[in-house]
Parts: sequence; C-alpha cells; structure tokens
Amino acid sequence: MKIAKGTVVQFHYRIKDLDGKELESNFSDQAVAYLHGYNNMMPGIEKSLESMSKGDLLEAELEAEETYGEIQADSEQRISVKHLLGADKTAEKKPKWKAGMTAVVNTEQGHREVTIVKVGKFMVTIDTNHPLAGKTLQFEFQVEDVRVASDEEIEHGHAHGDGGHHH
Repeated sequence: MKIAKGTVVQFHYRIKDLDGKELESNFSDQAVAYLHGYNNMMPGIEKSLESMSKGDLLEAELEAEETYGEIQADSEQRISVKHLLGADKTAEKKPKWKAGMTAVVNTEQGHREVTIVKVGKFMVTIDTNHPLAGKTLQFEFQVEDVRVASDEEIEHGHAHGDGGHHH
C-alpha cells in the first residue's frame, strides 16, 4: 500500500545538519504515526513520504519553511523559571538552566521546545522559535507501516494507536 491521503503512516526518522551531525533520531524508539493528508505533519515530510510504501527508505534535504519554519522576529518572552521543564517533559530533574540550553514549556497547543536566552533568579527569557527553525536539514525516513485510516481516525483528524494519539 502506498502512502496517500487517508492512510496512517508509521515511520522512523533521523535529522542531521548540513555537516552531517545527527541532531535527532527515533530509530531506537517507537515509530511516529500520523494521519497523512490532514495537516498532522510538517509539509516537507508529508510531501517526501507521499507514495512511499512499507519498508521504503528515503533521504531528503528540506528547507526551513517546509519543516520547523523560518525564524520569527520578536519571539522572546519572559516567563517564570518554574514553568521550564527538562528534556523528559516533567518538573523532575531540572538542570541548572543556562543561556543556550533548550527546555520544554507547556502551552495551550501542548509541549513546545524553546531556547533559553537569559536566566535570572526567578525569571527566564526564552526564544519561542523551535531550536531548528531557520535551518535547512537532512532527513532520513524509513516507513515502518502504512494502513487505511479508520472512519474514527478520519473523523478525529489524527492517527490512533501505537505512535499516534491516545484518548
């Protein structure tokens, strides 16, 4: 089965910078699942995976506007240090925050990765641009599974089950 609108796709990915340095990978973790064609994935990734099948492997270089977006000016905010979450997305094991580190904050849209600009005793200045915004990146994808989405998944607008949304 080929990836098309209305299919649920499970895939592994690796992201590298243009020098070949690995920035992120889920090859040792559970595959990501999403409902194809319903704006649940970055446009460049969806376009790259279109028409691929289970087992296919693809490498693609994607521009910022197709992935994490361009850097937005005026994206700095001051928030209370207590709102920063560690890499495990919990309040446990918070590191000693320093400028240049990434952290996670809860927003109305869910968890958001941010970069710390300045740290004070009680407040921190963060840059809300994703740390990979504004960068052309190299992606490697491996399609683990493709299946027809259920009526419920289409109605809800997202994939359910392993690697997808859980209600």
